[in-house]
Amino acid sequence: MAEPAGKRLKSSLPLCTAHRSSADGSRAKHNLPAAVEEALCGVSSLLWDGAYRLQALASVFEQDDVTLPRVASFFHQEALKQQDEAEAMLGYLAERGGNFCGKDIQRPSCEAVCAVLPALELLLLQLKEEVSVMVELSQMARDHGDPTTGHIVKSHFLVPRVDRLKLLGNLLTSARRVGCTNDQKGGFGEYILNELQEELTR
Repeated sequence: MAEPAGKRLKSSLPLCTAHRSSADGSRAKHNLPAAVEEALCGVSSLLWDGAYRLQALASVFEQDDVTLPRVASFFHQEALKQQDEAEAMLGYLAERGGNFCGKDIQRPSCEAVCAVLPALELLLLQLKEEVSVMVELSQMARDHGDPTTGHIVKSHFLVPRVDRLKLLGNLLTSARRVGCTNDQKGGFGEYILNELQEELTR
């Protein structure tokens, strides 16, 4: 039985509340359920938010009073990965005939982060949230009869994040071992991590 119009399944996905469904426009949808289209739109915005946050973290470690170039480069690379994935999801949404509404990007809430350990912990929280979102989005697509989207989300967006979580776990372990702390002034541990941690230059 078809889902009643306007009915929303209980979900923690970042849905676009002002979404303009392509069903109301001139572009033909390729069997893209409205709920999945809206969820793809919302998750795309989440990825863009994450990319801007990572760029902001990178800039922290380029400041004259911090200057950890490898750490800054690591966060820049993470931001580029995030941007590429956001663009890939938008490309898939357009390919399926869906609309992206876009939204105003809020200023990243990481101004108080001035040391490596809290920056890595913030990235860990972001990746964990995104993994949870991708799992739910993949399952939601299958529940709405769209296994193609379910497969795309799992293979192109979920699996790479699991790999990044493993790398980040190694980085956090190393950061704590060399003495990185939550002290906003940083210290010798940050210098050692910047100079020696090979994951930062991968």
